[in-house]
Amino acid sequence: MPNAQAGYRRIRAMGLTHKPLLVKESRKSSGSREIEFLIDSGAVHSVVPSEVLVELGIEAYKSVTFVLADGSKVERQVGDAYFEYRGDGGAAPVIFGQPGDEPLLDATTLESLGLVLNPLRRELYPMRMMLARASLVG
Repeated sequence: MPNAQAGYRRIRAMGLTHKPLLVKESRKSSGSREIEFLIDSGAVHSVVPSEVLVELGIEAYKSVTFVLADGSKVERQVGDAYFEYRGDGGAAPVIFGQPGDEPLLDATTLESLGLVLNPLRRELYPMRMMLARASLVG
């Protein structure tokens, strides 16, 4: 596990999926960090350790209050990051994680990458890309 993730909880349990992805400031950035993420296709924000995002030059643009499962509230900074998995990438919002926050990959980031989680095989697969097209009635 990279040193930048020291102090962050690692949730390991049967049925959970973890995958390594690269995190960058933008598609063209040369600097990147590989992070082992818990894949949660039901979450709506990805979480990356704050120090990793700062090291990569990613800046927060807003602060958001989140409600935890126990009902307590925490405030976190949010910015945008570029994620890559096996050579394919996409940008998505990211929470600046604090010690105790699990590095997490959410549904928005999965969609940006064009991936879907198969929870039975615990693997990521390309999603079927669909495009709506209007037809002219004449």
